Amino acid sequence: MTTNAETIEYVKPTARLAVDDLAPKIAEAMNGLEGAARAGSLEEPLRELIKLRASQINGCVYCVDMHSRDAVAGGDTWRRMNLVAVWREAPYFTARERAALALTEAVTRLADREVPDTVWNEAAAHFTEQELAELVWQIGIINLWNRLGAAARPWDLSGGAQD
Repeated sequence: MTTNAETIEYVKPTARLAVDDLAPKIAEAMNGLEGAARAGSLEEPLRELIKLRASQINGCVYCVDMHSRDAVAGGDTWRRMNLVAVWREAPYFTARERAALALTEAVTRLADREVPDTVWNEAAAHFTEQELAELVWQIGIINLWNRLGAAARPWDLSGGAQD
């Protein structure tokens, strides 16, 4: 069956609350925190993987869209982005990336259980203490962005559904 793309009507998520506009000082501080994390020593492709995986878990459509596109724009591949949700089974991730993704999942799912020592120790084996500190901060930051995006839906998706 062939579908004409012009006849498809996409459903756009409804914005709920313009949190940035209504609390500009907090938004400014959050953007400053994001900028500080970006200036750290973690490599950009790894940061995008972390952001994408946490965003998938948290169900933030805006962040999943943005971080997958940002990763590809930064040189990563759509194949890897499509497989982030099943990274354990996919052969396209390094040991360092796997350790970061495992820690991302554990920190993001704190309500389920504490971060296991095995996950922490594996991350510590692949990252210096400074990098590990930055990794934990980055995971915390993206989780806050996700909660803003999933709860308030304050931002429009850019690029459209066809991208």
